[in-house]
Amino acid sequence: MNKLAAKAASALCTLGLSMALATSVYAAVDRDAIIERIKPHGNICVEGDESCGTGAPVVAASSAAARSGEEVYNRFCTACHASGILDSPKFGSGAMTARADEKGLDGLLATAISGINAMPPKGTCNDCADEELEAAIQYMIDND
Repeated sequence: MNKLAAKAASALCTLGLSMALATSVYAAVDRDAIIERIKPHGNICVEGDESCGTGAPVVAASSAAARSGEEVYNRFCTACHASGILDSPKFGSGAMTARADEKGLDGLLATAISGINAMPPKGTCNDCADEELEAAIQYMIDND
Protein backbone atom coordinates (compact mmCIF):
# COMPACT_ATOMS: atom_id res chain seq x y z
CA MET A 1 0.00 0.00 0.00
CA ASN A 2 2.84 2.37 0.72
CA LYS A 3 4.12 2.04 -2.85
CA LEU A 4 0.67 2.82 -4.23
CA ALA A 5 0.31 5.84 -1.97
CA ALA A 6 3.77 7.07 -2.95
CA LYS A 7 2.95 6.74 -6.66
CA ALA A 8 -0.36 8.54 -6.20
CA ALA A 9 1.31 11.35 -4.27
CA SER A 10 3.98 11.63 -6.97
CA ALA A 11 1.35 11.77 -9.73
CA LEU A 12 -0.64 14.44 -7.86
CA CYS A 13 2.50 16.45 -7.26
CA THR A 14 3.46 16.24 -10.95
CA LEU A 15 -0.06 17.27 -11.97
CA GLY A 16 -0.04 20.22 -9.57
CA LEU A 17 3.37 21.45 -10.77
CA SER A 18 2.28 21.12 -14.40
CA MET A 19 -0.81 23.21 -13.78
CA ALA A 20 1.15 25.85 -11.88
CA LEU A 21 3.73 26.07 -14.66
CA ALA A 22 1.08 26.29 -17.38
CA THR A 23 -0.72 29.07 -15.49
CA SER A 24 2.45 31.11 -15.04
CA VAL A 25 3.45 30.73 -18.72
CA TYR A 26 -0.01 31.78 -19.84
CA ALA A 27 0.12 34.78 -17.52
CA ALA A 28 3.40 35.85 -19.14
CA VAL A 29 1.71 35.83 -22.54
CA ASP A 30 -0.96 38.43 -21.83
CA ARG A 31 -3.29 38.33 -24.83
CA ASP A 32 -4.75 41.76 -24.12
CA ALA A 33 -1.29 43.34 -24.08
CA ILE A 34 -0.43 41.69 -27.41
CA ILE A 35 -3.68 42.83 -28.99
CA GLU A 36 -3.05 46.36 -27.75
CA ARG A 37 0.47 46.38 -29.23
CA ILE A 38 -0.57 45.21 -32.70
CA LYS A 39 -3.81 47.13 -33.16
CA PRO A 40 -3.96 49.77 -35.93
CA HIS A 41 -3.03 53.30 -34.96
CA GLY A 42 -5.94 54.86 -36.81
CA ASN A 43 -8.88 54.28 -39.11
CA ILE A 44 -9.68 55.77 -42.48
CA CYS A 45 -13.20 55.68 -43.77
CA VAL A 46 -14.26 56.33 -47.33
CA GLU A 47 -17.25 58.60 -47.71
CA GLY A 48 -20.40 56.50 -48.04
CA ASP A 49 -18.97 53.44 -46.23
CA GLU A 50 -21.38 52.79 -43.38
CA SER A 51 -19.25 50.07 -41.75
CA CYS A 52 -16.65 52.51 -40.35
CA GLY A 53 -18.51 53.75 -37.31
CA THR A 54 -18.00 57.14 -35.76
CA GLY A 55 -14.92 59.03 -34.74
CA ALA A 56 -12.78 58.06 -37.73
CA PRO A 57 -11.88 60.78 -40.20
CA VAL A 58 -13.76 60.54 -43.48
CA VAL A 59 -11.78 60.69 -46.69
CA ALA A 60 -13.78 61.63 -49.74
CA ALA A 61 -13.70 59.11 -52.58
CA SER A 62 -12.33 61.78 -54.91
CA SER A 63 -10.42 64.13 -52.68
CA ALA A 64 -10.19 67.01 -55.14
CA ALA A 65 -12.15 68.41 -58.02
CA ALA A 66 -10.98 67.33 -61.44
CA ARG A 67 -8.21 69.50 -62.80
CA SER A 68 -8.61 71.12 -66.18
CA GLY A 69 -6.64 69.93 -69.17
CA GLU A 70 -4.61 73.14 -69.11
CA GLU A 71 -3.76 72.66 -65.42
CA VAL A 72 -2.66 69.07 -65.97
CA TYR A 73 -0.63 70.00 -69.05
CA ASN A 74 1.09 72.96 -67.35
CA ARG A 75 1.94 70.98 -64.24
CA PHE A 76 2.85 67.55 -65.58
CA CYS A 77 3.20 67.50 -69.37
CA THR A 78 5.01 70.70 -70.27
CA ALA A 79 8.45 69.44 -69.19
CA CYS A 80 8.64 67.16 -72.22
CA HIS A 81 5.95 68.36 -74.61
CA ALA A 82 6.95 72.05 -74.59
CA SER A 83 10.30 71.20 -76.15
CA GLY A 84 9.49 67.90 -77.85
CA ILE A 85 12.21 66.11 -75.90
CA LEU A 86 12.66 62.36 -76.51
CA ASP A 87 10.37 62.44 -79.56
CA SER A 88 7.32 63.60 -77.62
CA PRO A 89 4.79 65.53 -79.73
CA LYS A 90 5.83 69.17 -79.34
CA PHE A 91 3.09 71.45 -78.09
CA GLY A 92 1.84 73.85 -80.77
CA SER A 93 3.73 72.18 -83.63
CA GLY A 94 0.85 70.23 -85.15
CA ALA A 95 2.39 66.92 -84.05
CA MET A 96 -0.34 66.22 -81.52
CA THR A 97 -3.07 66.79 -84.11
CA ALA A 98 -1.29 64.42 -86.50
CA ARG A 99 -1.10 61.73 -83.83
CA ALA A 100 -4.76 62.31 -82.94
CA ASP A 101 -5.70 61.83 -86.62
CA GLU A 102 -3.66 58.63 -86.67
CA LYS A 103 -4.71 57.06 -83.34
CA GLY A 104 -7.86 58.93 -82.33
CA LEU A 105 -8.47 60.42 -78.90
CA ASP A 106 -9.12 56.99 -77.35
CA GLY A 107 -5.84 55.66 -78.74
CA LEU A 108 -3.90 58.65 -77.40
CA LEU A 109 -5.56 58.24 -74.01
CA ALA A 110 -4.67 54.54 -73.91
CA THR A 111 -1.06 55.43 -74.75
CA ALA A 112 -0.98 58.15 -72.08
CA ILE A 113 -2.33 55.73 -69.47
CA SER A 114 0.06 52.88 -70.29
CA GLY A 115 3.05 54.99 -71.35
CA ILE A 116 5.11 54.81 -74.52
CA ASN A 117 8.84 54.90 -75.25
CA ALA A 118 10.42 57.24 -72.64
CA MET A 119 7.04 58.39 -71.30
CA PRO A 120 6.11 56.47 -68.13
CA PRO A 121 2.50 55.41 -67.47
CA LYS A 122 0.38 58.52 -66.95
CA GLY A 123 3.39 60.68 -67.78
CA THR A 124 4.48 62.21 -64.53
CA CYS A 125 0.95 62.49 -63.10
CA ASN A 126 0.47 59.33 -61.06
CA ASP A 127 -2.64 60.69 -59.35
CA CYS A 128 -4.39 61.88 -62.53
CA ALA A 129 -7.75 60.37 -63.31
CA ASP A 130 -8.28 59.11 -66.85
CA GLU A 131 -10.65 62.02 -67.44
CA GLU A 132 -7.92 64.50 -66.45
CA LEU A 133 -5.47 62.88 -68.84
CA GLU A 134 -8.06 63.00 -71.59
CA ALA A 135 -8.64 66.71 -70.87
CA ALA A 136 -4.89 67.37 -71.08
CA ILE A 137 -4.68 65.54 -74.43
CA GLN A 138 -7.67 67.51 -75.72
CA TYR A 139 -6.04 70.75 -74.52
CA MET A 140 -2.88 69.87 -76.44
CA ILE A 141 -4.87 69.07 -79.59
CA ASP A 142 -6.98 72.23 -79.30
CA ASN A 143 -3.86 74.40 -78.98
CA ASP A 144 -1.81 72.61 -81.61
